This record gives sequence, C-alpha cells and structure tokens, in this order.
Amino acid sequence: MGTFSIYHDLFILASIKEVFDGVSVPDHLVNWWPKKCTGTPELEQEYNFYFPPEYDWYGKVTTCKPNKSFHITMTKSDKDWNNTSFGFDLEEIKEGVQLKFSHTGWSKCNDEFRQSSFCWAILLHGLKNYIEKEVIIPFEERE
Repeated sequence: MGTFSIYHDLFILASIKEVFDGVSVPDHLVNWWPKKCTGTPELEQEYNFYFPPEYDWYGKVTTCKPNKSFHITMTKSDKDWNNTSFGFDLEEIKEGVQLKFSHTGWSKCNDEFRQSSFCWAILLHGLKNYIEKEVIIPFEERE
C-alpha cells in the first residue's frame, strides 16, 4: 500500500441520511460523479463506476455504517487507483453534516494523484450543490 493520501472536508446543509445516500446510493452518485453506477451500500458488495468505456471501474465496499461511514477499495481501475480506498465519514453538526473525505493508499505522488485530488475537490463541490440545491451537472461537464 502507498503512503500518499488525499483529504477534503466540507459542510453540507442537509440531513445525515441525505448525505449518506448521496455518497452511497448509485441513483444519487450518478448525479455528481460517474456516468453510470451499480452497487448496494452493504459491506463486501461490489460497485461498478462507469465513465467512458476506457474507465469501467470496480470497487468493493470495505466500510458501511449507515449515516456514519462509507468506504470503497478499488479492485479494477486505473493502475494508480487500484488498491486505493476512498471514503466518506459523516458527523452531524448544527443543522447539517460535516463530511470528511479521504482517498488513501496511493503509491506515488505523481500526476494522477495530483489530478485526482483536484478532481475530487471539484466533484465534492458538485455533491454539495446536488444535495443542498438539487443541481445536477451534466456528466460531460464534470471534471
């Protein structure tokens, strides 16, 4: 496993269930991240994240605590992403949710790592706008 990690924190003005569903339910994921998605938010379940055909990726749920934590380890993806884990840890604060995002296990601080960190920041902003304002950015316009 690698030694490089990506971290982003954000506040989302919504219920914890809305945020958990937004990061774990395929019908919500497709509104801010992949073009198509299948999977069930349960431990050991497989997710398929489909972007264009050359990015038809798979991962396995390694943590699933409803309304608290959801993590996936990539099993079939880009060589830099394979065996990395990304996840969302949630905490209710005030009228909303503190979302702590992580993408760990990178073996190199290379161009893919840096680009992925940048893209995650933009995508998480899209997640926030999707949950708070029901804004869906067309897939072709996402980073």
